[in-house]
Amino acid sequence: MKYDVIIIGAGVAGLYAAMNLPKDKKVLIINKRETFKCNTFYAQGGVALARDKDDIKPHIEDTLNAGDGLCNKDAVNILSHDSKKIIEDLINRGFEFDSDEKGNLLYTKEAAHSSKRILHAGGDATGRYMHYFLLKNNPHPMLSHTRVIDLLIKDNECFGVTVLEQRETRNIYADNVIIASGGVGSLYEYHTNAPCISADMQGLSVLKGIELERMEMMQFHPTVFVDSKYAQKLLLTEALRGEGATIENENGKRFLFDYDDRGELASRDIVSKAIYDYSKKTGMQAYLCFDNFDYQYFTQRFPNIFKNFQNIGYNVPAQRVPISPAFHYAIGGIKSDLNGAIPNVKNLYAIGEVASTKVHGANRLASNSLLEGLVFAKRAVKQILQSSNSNKITTFNITDETMSLKDDKSKKNRLRQIMWENVSIVRTKSGLSKALEEINALLNENIGRLLKFRLLTAKEIILASLAREKSVGVHTIIEEN
Repeated sequence: MKYDVIIIGAGVAGLYAAMNLPKDKKVLIINKRETFKCNTFYAQGGVALARDKDDIKPHIEDTLNAGDGLCNKDAVNILSHDSKKIIEDLINRGFEFDSDEKGNLLYTKEAAHSSKRILHAGGDATGRYMHYFLLKNNPHPMLSHTRVIDLLIKDNECFGVTVLEQRETRNIYADNVIIASGGVGSLYEYHTNAPCISADMQGLSVLKGIELERMEMMQFHPTVFVDSKYAQKLLLTEALRGEGATIENENGKRFLFDYDDRGELASRDIVSKAIYDYSKKTGMQAYLCFDNFDYQYFTQRFPNIFKNFQNIGYNVPAQRVPISPAFHYAIGGIKSDLNGAIPNVKNLYAIGEVASTKVHGANRLASNSLLEGLVFAKRAVKQILQSSNSNKITTFNITDETMSLKDDKSKKNRLRQIMWENVSIVRTKSGLSKALEEINALLNENIGRLLKFRLLTAKEIILASLAREKSVGVHTIIEEN
């Protein structure tokens, strides 16, 4: 069967694109694992938006300021101007954000925002609630436990994908393909991403000659509980600090004010680097303290965080918890235009975290990620429906490359260590060069195609980091002593 649209990924961007494609269109969503294993499901904080016309300019300014001079202003304007109508569309379809007894929407503030403009659902479970809602209202079929291993491209036109399903490979053809597969979390030893977010499509793009950009811009969340045997660590939402949680050292000192006048409310890149620097200089552990919270309010506003810490033996909010930065969000990605279209490849789109619209510049403003996925998904669908192309099926051979080998798992773990040690919060040229040498060596070994995807993506991150010699936003490169 040939489809009108294939969507790779079932997070907020992919599912909202599906929701906006008419039922009479032949649409297939391809999901690598179980439906809940995506970054949308784990998003805690909320969705930022310009609350009204007067808030558009401040929202734009906050986004540009956080982006440290590297945002695409046209993309930011679109993000903010379209935000309210996108949120109203969700509400009109039946999605319920948290509200007070009178039905008024509850807005909160997060770091680097100049006002309260973030909506949330389920207290600290916005992504989970939104993901469930989008799944429930999805009108199109979904193919789960299936991963895309090739893009069928000929003469700069995309004709579909090759998938691996139950160890069998086959081609699926389509007039349009939307990549909405998420970020690169599994490249790092410590991260907040869903376990299956492994940079497959970014690496495949390198193989197909599709441009990646801003790959040096990898965001690390400052407040993460990392004392866990799992690679995916427990995120502590930005909203906690926006509503009064503080960061302190072992002796109770709020040391962030030594780095920025905004303290805990500075942007993520500043807070992450401050914690890293302070811990390295003093040898002290950083903690997130909840003394400013009333017990009843905390349990209602952050019910999942409360339950998670109760389960592992922490009495929050009475007890503070140790924190560390961890990888959180890929700002860079597959180069796409303001409609999600990938330049120089007809009928191929990228939206959400996998894409680079340059809306986030050098540092993503808190809670702009779900909004970006929604806004640019809608724009991509609009362009697809307006173009109404129908390409002919061109037969493609299926790759006979081995997908994975026995030794790949240990090499994946080594890759995570390399990236965390040398390509994370603070970088040096020697560390990056060492990482590049090791990754090139791994690429020259006998490896499976899936590991090759990860290694190629990691290599692009390193090359982009070496090319940007000056620190900006989340990219910090220092001179060695």
